[in-house]
Amino acid sequence: MAEAHQAVAFQFTVSPDGIDLHLCHEALRQVYLSGLHSWKKRFVRFKNGVMTGVYPGSPAGFMVVVVSYMSYNKYKQLDPSLGIQKTLSVSEGNCFALLQFRYMSSDSQRIVGGVLVGTSLWITIIMIMRNVLKSLLSWHGWMQERHGTVSWSSRLWLLLVRLFSGRKPMLYSFQNSLPRLPVPSVKDTCKRYLESVRPLMDDEQYDRMKGLAKDFEKNLGPRVQWYLKLKSWWASNYVSDWWEEYIYLRGRAPIMVNSNYYAMDFLYVFPTSIQAARAGNTIHAIMLYRRKLDRAQIKPLMLQNTIPMCSSQYEYMFNTTRVPGVETDTLQHMNESKHIAVYHKGRFFKVWMFYDGRLLLPREIEQQMERILADQSEPLPGEERLAALTAGDRTPWAKARETFFSRGKNKQSLDAIEKAAFFVTLDDSEQLYDKDNPVQSLDSFAKSLLHGKCYDRWFDKSFNMILFKNGTMGLNAEHSWADAPIVGHLWEHVLSMDPKLGYTEDGHCCGKPHPNLPGPMRLQWDIPAECQEVIQSSLTVARALADDVDCHSFPFTQFGKGLIKKCRTSPDAFIQIALQLAHYRDKGKFCLTYEASMTRLFREGRTETVRSCTTESCDFVRSMIRDETREERLRLLKVAAEKHQNMYRLAMTGGGIDRHLFCMYVVSKYLGEDSPFLKEVLSEPWRLSTSQTPMQQLELFDLVRHPEYASSGGGFGPVADDGYGVSYIIVGENLINFHISSKFSSPETDSHRFGANIRQAMLDILGLFQLDNKAK
Repeated sequence: MAEAHQAVAFQFTVSPDGIDLHLCHEALRQVYLSGLHSWKKRFVRFKNGVMTGVYPGSPAGFMVVVVSYMSYNKYKQLDPSLGIQKTLSVSEGNCFALLQFRYMSSDSQRIVGGVLVGTSLWITIIMIMRNVLKSLLSWHGWMQERHGTVSWSSRLWLLLVRLFSGRKPMLYSFQNSLPRLPVPSVKDTCKRYLESVRPLMDDEQYDRMKGLAKDFEKNLGPRVQWYLKLKSWWASNYVSDWWEEYIYLRGRAPIMVNSNYYAMDFLYVFPTSIQAARAGNTIHAIMLYRRKLDRAQIKPLMLQNTIPMCSSQYEYMFNTTRVPGVETDTLQHMNESKHIAVYHKGRFFKVWMFYDGRLLLPREIEQQMERILADQSEPLPGEERLAALTAGDRTPWAKARETFFSRGKNKQSLDAIEKAAFFVTLDDSEQLYDKDNPVQSLDSFAKSLLHGKCYDRWFDKSFNMILFKNGTMGLNAEHSWADAPIVGHLWEHVLSMDPKLGYTEDGHCCGKPHPNLPGPMRLQWDIPAECQEVIQSSLTVARALADDVDCHSFPFTQFGKGLIKKCRTSPDAFIQIALQLAHYRDKGKFCLTYEASMTRLFREGRTETVRSCTTESCDFVRSMIRDETREERLRLLKVAAEKHQNMYRLAMTGGGIDRHLFCMYVVSKYLGEDSPFLKEVLSEPWRLSTSQTPMQQLELFDLVRHPEYASSGGGFGPVADDGYGVSYIIVGENLINFHISSKFSSPETDSHRFGANIRQAMLDILGLFQLDNKAK
């Protein structure tokens, strides 16, 4: 076998004359190429570190500053070293001076002194530019501009940001120039919190909560605020590390459904029906993205093509696994991984992504997947459902990992999975959007991506790439290392690359198979009966959770953001208010509503909450229930939309309340103080949890000429047992895709009923504007 031949670096031949030892040249060649690849990668990382460390400076800028400085001093007949030469000549005891005067001429001394001073001047300019840029980015007045209008102050500000931002930024170029997330005042947070819960409480409940807030603001609040202020000065971000630890890593419940989320394939396009071929192009596109990420060649995301956002979350996208612990999990990240882990029909495989010192081509990856699909071997005892450990409760998985996977072949195989670049499942089911059966087909697609069979995804990996039997695909991502827009950025790249890489007429990847490519390596396990019992227990927990999830996904095609903008209303505000109307019609009451917003305008920022259920939105919903005039309903709608926009701006610019409340609660626990106010605030359930999946790289998709390349977006499980999870993506001008989840066990919820209410609410709100036929 070719792979066995390549695996041995030395060959031994026994003959009558003794043992003949000769080197396997091909194996040594592979060792050489592997080392060359590693050194190239180290050099690129070193270069990137230098370029990022001096940004917005550059080598060309350094030469300009030093040469200009030396030329000016030569023209003016000045000492370019600014007295360094004279000072060193006096300091005869100075070792550097003695060395300098012994081996350098006076001209050389002047040049070295000038270069040193020029370099110092260059570094000073860089530091000034960084600090000026940080001050500029701390101003958020531009967000208050009405859509379509830009004041002269904002234009001047944008011009200054561009001026101090440098040229050709790399992914991490702006990290040192981003401002720190500010800590809101306790008074403002308490005030906004009371404002957010007012429509959800009667007078007696509100007065009670008002008293608790006043007591907290007067007594414990200032103490915990002092610690948060101190942390905000010391740490890069006063929220993110605690958010990652306490919200994600310390959770002991299953991460499947409760935390992980999914992304779906194209809605209308099916590039090939060959599973291995789709895997070949997709995996190759992902590896190309990783190479660009390693080289920091991905352009940082910038609002209005000018205002940079934090890129720190990209760091853990690849080679990362969430490792279970008894009390808390940890994130394990490898600097480099040259293989992926693949699951198919109960077997695990390790597949190398490099050969001959280069990345495998799509047809070569397809060749590897074909070998796995053709493998008829049976799973080892306990192997088929092994991944159920990652789908169940965290503590049993942590104990099983320590007991059964800390040594021998089990540890080696587990390392191959956990240290892989990412995880791939060659699913043996078929999923796709069926126009003849759109509801059931999309719902089944969503459920499969969210949890599958509960044992055919490795939910601990940073993300799972899922390839279905009929050539469709999707992705399941772990949440602790990053938020959905980061994964969405990768997913947009993958979807856009697929048509570019292309397929042959018979559906295979372009190119030819490699004649000598070593095959995938089957991972070996020795799973005792005791461990199999733990696996079965975790699978029972996971299946109960998965079977309870009611998923409903649908494309809303009646209109999109193009028509909404003609109403002079924010598309996001329009949809959020429609969700409030739909929820009230669904349950006959309002609820605490979570909308995720990002805080990546600040260093290491993640998310903040927009509390979408406001007094203004409730007033509008009641007007739609009561017999109000169209004019009054329209007025209340505009007031509610403006309120929502203001809250979104506050959340993005550090003025949100929920992360501040969360951090104050953490500090109170460290201090051993019990706060009735914080305890009650943090225990309130989010019965409607919503999130918009933004399209970040619009230039990759020409939806005007090719509307069939519409993304389906993605979704997540319900946050509350008696609530809804709603994700939506605004695709082009005429399409909005919704993903709804709830639990069958709750008599209050029904995802399909809620979906129908959303459709009707969207149409009813649009009807208020009485657009003419031309506008429609």
